Amino acid sequence: MMFRLKIPYFSFVLVLACAAVAVTDAVAQSNDEDAHLAIENPADLTKDDAREIYDSLQRRMARGYAAAQLDLLLNYQNWPLYNDAPYISETHGRRFVNSYANRMAYNYATLTEGEKLPVGSVLAKDSVTVTDEGKSHPGAMFVMQKLAEGANPATADWRYIMVMPDGSLFGDTLGDRANAVAYCHDCHEAVADRDYTFFVPEEYLVDN
Repeated sequence: MMFRLKIPYFSFVLVLACAAVAVTDAVAQSNDEDAHLAIENPADLTKDDAREIYDSLQRRMARGYAAAQLDLLLNYQNWPLYNDAPYISETHGRRFVNSYANRMAYNYATLTEGEKLPVGSVLAKDSVTVTDEGKSHPGAMFVMQKLAEGANPATADWRYIMVMPDGSLFGDTLGDRANAVAYCHDCHEAVADRDYTFFVPEEYLVDN
């Protein structure tokens, strides 16, 4: 039976607070005024429109993220995709995101309360920013990697990485600028019962 996420009020407030932090940090990442507007005013897209925009940017995004030279993201676009179209994620700067998981994370879609993902699981959300004026460009990639038990108790043995569209690392909880992505785990604590992982909105679910 698939676990259905029910977030209590205090957790909902935390998620909204994290969304505000994500938007603030995202604005700080770029000097491009269009990027600022895109985050604050995302377009209202149909699923078909969102797919078309993503498809037009997909290769460019893959090349950009690959410049980070992170082996754990090799060929991520060939991993199982858990949404049927890019969807707006409030906790990722109001960008349109896709939710990928590597083969190790075989139980990502069916996690029950208290269950955990295997060590080596990697979850990746790439993103596209689309303004209400129709402008679009690649956004950051958000990555979670499940570490061995006891590897990093402060983040419940999860590693968080944020990769910019040009492949530069905005932050890595196990590397450079760890503090820049520390808020990621603060948000994910709202879903600790699901091994700290959010899942795709029900209306965007796809079977794998």
